[in-house]
Amino acid sequence: MRKLGRILRALADPTRVRILALLDGREELCVCEIVDALRLPQYQVSRHLRALRAAAVVSGRRQGRWMHYSVNPAMWDADRAMAAAVCARAQAEPSVRSDLRRLKKCLRPRDEREPCNVRCSADDENT
Repeated sequence: MRKLGRILRALADPTRVRILALLDGREELCVCEIVDALRLPQYQVSRHLRALRAAAVVSGRRQGRWMHYSVNPAMWDADRAMAAAVCARAQAEPSVRSDLRRLKKCLRPRDEREPCNVRCSADDENT
């Protein structure tokens, strides 16, 4: 029951739901990409990612100085279904749709030398 409580508390925060909606259906995102899509300070995004990770909703891996996050592939099926339902509902929210548009605009293929898209939204302040 504790694990369920941690997941529900993690999913009760609107910023964490926005992060989860960005990660949903993607292999992974770098913290820089999440920061740019949400237009929030890096420390705030990292704090929310830490809470999602503590609840085992997301998992992370380090690549050099970059942290990459994804929806935790080891989540139980029922927990994954609950997170997917929250993401599906969140996509009806204007703020989440805006986040997804900004993310889509700045994503591009990665290579070994440049594992993330650093500060891509700086080019498009009005979106």
